[in-house]
Amino acid sequence: MEKSEFKHKIKETVRFHEVDLMGIVNNAIYFTYFEDARISYTETLKHLYKFKEILEGESFFIMARNECNYLQPAHFGDELTIYTKVTLITNKSFHFVHIVENSKTGEIIAEGGGVFVHINIRTKKSQPLPEEFYLAVKGYEGKVVLKKEDESFSINPE
Repeated sequence: MEKSEFKHKIKETVRFHEVDLMGIVNNAIYFTYFEDARISYTETLKHLYKFKEILEGESFFIMARNECNYLQPAHFGDELTIYTKVTLITNKSFHFVHIVENSKTGEIIAEGGGVFVHINIRTKKSQPLPEEFYLAVKGYEGKVVLKKEDESFSINPE
């Protein structure tokens, strides 16, 4: 994906505790950057579209998949831009995509994504996303794939 396709972005500056003995950002830190970006993205949607707090009441989200491809290293003090978008919404989950750019050089240094599942607090099973979530994402992104399917997920091993 091209960064021009992304409406949402945040800035991160690499901190000392995020680098290893080689002076490069530890691979696990990218997942923290992605999490910061997803939280900011969701807060942006809530602010712009005034939808109810999905995490209140009877539901929450669980990360079902998280991945990252590392293309170039980042170093202490680098300023990074993390671009984020939702590319797919199913009945009970949604898919984020991220790209990480070195703000100074303009190089894409990492790319990744993740899948979140909407979970009922009481049953610990997946449940449908509210229509207002899809409408907010579509309103923000302009285009998002909606794939209706019968998917189930549970965090209770049985």
